Amino acid sequence: MSTETEKNKVAVVDYGLGNLFSLERALKRIGTVPQVTSDPQAITDASAVIIPGVGAFGDGMRRLHELGLVEAILDSARQGKPIFGICLGMQLLFDESEEFGRHEGLRLVAGKVVRLLDRHPEGFRVKVPHIGWNELHKGDTTHEWRSTVLENLTDGDATYFVHSYVPIPANDDYTIARTNYGGHWYSIAIVKDNVTGVQFHPEKSGPVGLRILSNFCSNLSD
Repeated sequence: MSTETEKNKVAVVDYGLGNLFSLERALKRIGTVPQVTSDPQAITDASAVIIPGVGAFGDGMRRLHELGLVEAILDSARQGKPIFGICLGMQLLFDESEEFGRHEGLRLVAGKVVRLLDRHPEGFRVKVPHIGWNELHKGDTTHEWRSTVLENLTDGDATYFVHSYVPIPANDDYTIARTNYGGHWYSIAIVKDNVTGVQFHPEKSGPVGLRILSNFCSNLSD
């Protein structure tokens, strides 16, 4: 018989791109016992799946395919299990990316990944990559964050970013939070059914980030 911990385990996908130690430590801090794994069966057996990552989109998808993890992630999504993409992991949820050529993603969320604009609307240059703290603001069609990973956060709370690319969802309704960088608004938190993604790093975002991770994990024991 499975124990409660086994039934409600969170699989953190290890495909060789990303500092998993910080995420694992943050998850343990909120009382979750994560399973960092590159085993497709462990991902299939988990109650929820977190896809972290830093680096290039094409490299990420290549590693997922090489390790046989793509179908395990897609199968978990089809079963309705909570899927949470972080930074590069969020980007991989989308149809495709233009980073170093065209690369096909997991296609769980319609849209594409593009490079951040490096020029402000007023004409001056903007530094890319975007590294540092930026505020979260509700999306154009978002009225509240209840029942999302942003529940109990305040519009204007800040999180930590490290990225040069960002997704453009095909449907504005997927966007639950945006941020303004260099005079441009970007979608940086999305929800589509059981799939969630954030462009920032909750594990590096202090109490706000811990609350986000806690919100994701809070319903797994129900």
